[in-house]
Amino acid sequence: MSEAKFSIGIDLGTTHCALSYVDIARCDGEQVAQESLLIPQLTAPGSVESLGLLPSFIYLPHASELAAGDLSLPWTSDQDYAVGEMARSRGAATPIRLVLSAKSWLCHAGVDRRAAILPNDAPPEVERLSPFEASQRYLAHLRAAWDQAFPEAPFVDQEIVVTIPASFDPAARELTAEAARAAGCAQMILLEEPQAALYSWIQKSAGGWRKQVRPGEIILVVDVGGGTSDFSLIAVLERHGNLELHRVAVGDHILLGGDNMDLALAYAVAGKLSATGTKLDAWQLRGLTHACRSAKETLLSDAQIEAVPLVIASRGAKLIGGSIRSELTRAELTAALLEGFFPAAAIADRPQGRGRAGLTQLGLPYAQDAAITRHLAAFLARQVAATDDLEGFNSALPDGATFLHPTAVLFNGGVFKSDLLAQRTLATINSWLAAEGAPAARPLEGADLDLAVARGAAYYSYVRRGQGVRIRGGTARSYYVAVESVMPAVPGIEPPVQALCLAPFGMEEGSEAAVSKQEFGLVVGEQVRFRFFGSSVRRQDQVGTLLDEWEPDELQELDEIQTTLPGEGRPAGEVVRVRLQARVTEAGTLELEALPHDGSERWKVEFDVRGGAAD
Repeated sequence: MSEAKFSIGIDLGTTHCALSYVDIARCDGEQVAQESLLIPQLTAPGSVESLGLLPSFIYLPHASELAAGDLSLPWTSDQDYAVGEMARSRGAATPIRLVLSAKSWLCHAGVDRRAAILPNDAPPEVERLSPFEASQRYLAHLRAAWDQAFPEAPFVDQEIVVTIPASFDPAARELTAEAARAAGCAQMILLEEPQAALYSWIQKSAGGWRKQVRPGEIILVVDVGGGTSDFSLIAVLERHGNLELHRVAVGDHILLGGDNMDLALAYAVAGKLSATGTKLDAWQLRGLTHACRSAKETLLSDAQIEAVPLVIASRGAKLIGGSIRSELTRAELTAALLEGFFPAAAIADRPQGRGRAGLTQLGLPYAQDAAITRHLAAFLARQVAATDDLEGFNSALPDGATFLHPTAVLFNGGVFKSDLLAQRTLATINSWLAAEGAPAARPLEGADLDLAVARGAAYYSYVRRGQGVRIRGGTARSYYVAVESVMPAVPGIEPPVQALCLAPFGMEEGSEAAVSKQEFGLVVGEQVRFRFFGSSVRRQDQVGTLLDEWEPDELQELDEIQTTLPGEGRPAGEVVRVRLQARVTEAGTLELEALPHDGSERWKVEFDVRGGAAD
């Protein structure tokens, strides 16, 4: 493998993918030579254009739908599907053949993410893809585009950072990493999207960031993208005369973003049509949702446009060649997004649940409350003690503070192309601060909201070479494995479990630790299950800490793994005395190894969501 010439950052987004790169040889410290790749893609049958973004959509046409050569790309003529702009536009008319939101499905623990389940509402005759394969296809397209643009610097030889939501659990991280490796990202690491956005801000400042923040400050990153809302807190502190940035908290995984907004806009337009006697069926509503997505992006990107026309295909033999027409106005967009997703809220407000039916369709576990401001209030209140034990951070909250007080806010995600939405969010945060006598938080001027994550990822790859400034943080949560207690059989009573800390909050990538000198029993040769937990609030636990009890909001249960560990000639069900060792890989994934008291076997339990663990 040749030495890397470029540091590549890939934003594997829910609605768009982007690729940025740093030319390593042309950089000097924090003065970075950075560009974004224009990505060739089909924009219409037989028509290829190079665009700054690759929409995260795959269209699966009927065998007789297109002519020979209509799906050809500069690097292949054998592809039988479309990725990018053509997929998005053609899928708006035929949504049952459109794969979308693959990233959201990739982190959905309730489904087999390697199974062909997308489009999830397609009829049986439509080909389907797994969320894993869809993600791999996006990455493979980016790889092919790179290799065409830089044949002298093959993609597989470069240093690559792929971004993920900060709230991705270990299973989703591992699956993303595997999809990236399968697509040719040989030298690959993962980076949280909010951190990438902050890296982009740092890079854009060309060193001036040190004059914009001071020791003792807290930067809140609010990232609302196509499929998720992500919150992170970064503390600014001084050590040995140098400013340092430390990520001190991340939010829960919230499936709430632009996709929800598109659907809300579609229902608003459908309501207008219904008032005039035109009712849409489920097929037409899906098409309208895609049309509203495009209309929303147009209105958010150009403040001069007051309305965007919408065309919805008609159904039925009597309406062949006809269509239903409407429009989405700026006033309708503002009302739906402001009041529906960014309502005024108090810091004591919390996301609201709702009564649910006993039976539901299988789908994504969307947030039940659409109010992003209430989710943000809950996050800041839960992290009130996030900086208490941070060495070198000397800014204390006032007595009686009910939430961690941010001093600066960085917005990221396409939703915040609307200044109105960013202003509403900042005004809400500042109302909370004012109520506790704290100074108002100021906005940090970010980079291009479409490209900030990819640019920040490329800069981070460069920073890892020892250049520029690095945000410290390590693991975004503490991770635990369940240890079942030994007790006599009692009818109707399950043995209690303890939670053993495998990786404390902030454990650095590439590090490993023996969990403890204590030995445990590992069951081999028969099917067992491993239960895992994560915590974003327990920062005091160390590797090997064993919890007998915990509050419901302290630990959240993650994916469990069911597997049969090989017994190497041992009888089925034998309990082997083992010591445990945890490792956070360079890629940012978590591994657990069990080493026997005597013998050479090693059992590795990975978060690989295959319904089994590696041996």
